[in-house]
Amino acid sequence: MNKREDTALHTAWKAPAEPPKPCATEFESIALVLQGGGALGAYQAGVYERLLEADIEPTWVSGISIGAINSAIIAGNARETRVARLREFWELASATSDGLAGDAWSGLQLVDPLRIWVNGLAAGRVLLQGVPGFFTPRQPPPYLPWSGAATSYYDTAPLRTTLERLVDFDRINARETRLSVGAVNVRTGNFAYFDNAVDRIGPEHIMASGALPPGFDAVEIDGERYWDGGMVSNTPLEWVLSSRSGIDTLVFQVDLWSAHGTVPTDLASVATRMKEIQYSSRTRSATDSFRRTEKLRTAFNELLAQMPPELAASPQARLLAEAADPALYNIVELVYQSPTYEGQLKDFEFSRRTMKEHWQAGYADAAKTLSHDEILRLPHADDNPAVHDFLTVPVRESA
Repeated sequence: MNKREDTALHTAWKAPAEPPKPCATEFESIALVLQGGGALGAYQAGVYERLLEADIEPTWVSGISIGAINSAIIAGNARETRVARLREFWELASATSDGLAGDAWSGLQLVDPLRIWVNGLAAGRVLLQGVPGFFTPRQPPPYLPWSGAATSYYDTAPLRTTLERLVDFDRINARETRLSVGAVNVRTGNFAYFDNAVDRIGPEHIMASGALPPGFDAVEIDGERYWDGGMVSNTPLEWVLSSRSGIDTLVFQVDLWSAHGTVPTDLASVATRMKEIQYSSRTRSATDSFRRTEKLRTAFNELLAQMPPELAASPQARLLAEAADPALYNIVELVYQSPTYEGQLKDFEFSRRTMKEHWQAGYADAAKTLSHDEILRLPHADDNPAVHDFLTVPVRESA
């Protein structure tokens, strides 16, 4: 098994340790964790813009799918140009030649039923024409008998060109900012992370993380073919938390799919809710599992301090001591709350109007979250890891 891979059901590896770096908080490492979600990814760009304004600069950026693209743009540019490069990508992706579903509506306040229709037109245009700088429909279409051996509906060659223009991969491989992106091996079904702590990262690694079938073809890396990591886990949180580097870490977890929601009332809302549950995968379980593990580690550290020297020197105690992590963690969750008019097509609705709304929502949510300054302070050992979510409203089911 490749050292970067695990089985689909069990994390058998861990990330390389993260070295401490100076930052504007009490923490030695700041990790930005970006979930996959297609067109919703502009929300993450808005979050990053607000973090940067607050002088909170991630030392480690990790992403899957669209989160991998945003992560590469952040890690592959100088601090002063990162927001501009993110904006350039999202303005390119949301560029429209069809005014019916684009900027012609940008100045209008549309009621939900009309907005559903307008968004549907924009999503339909993407299905037919692709996204500028990202992907184009295969010609001839793969479902025709004479199309050859095509294994995807779209060609992502434009994305490689865009990444090579917007991302300085030499900067990424100089490790000024740590970068990790997740994918899944098509042949083995194993999950894999490509991490500049141990790998030399190129455009193909970012493209592999976002190669969601059957829309996009698998990407070959070192003789193996990889698909979108969201097929196994749509959040890189577990990889970041697995490093156990012993340094205090502040994690900003930016999710595009909310695990919380209401019970569907029609087939359209069933499809939407299915997608939300599927792609919010493992976010809550990763956080809950890490919290349980940290409680056990804390308990053992306290017990170790009380052990007689001969017991503390035993092989069993030394083994447990190696697994103990003295670090403190704050995990700050920012989860995009989708408006009611955004249905099952929201992850490929790339219109300019919607892109701007997603970006602004991320900026506003980050501002609201940063108004709680406790997230920037080390938690007490009894509350480690401290998990903060100031955005999610608990769902109340009807009786």
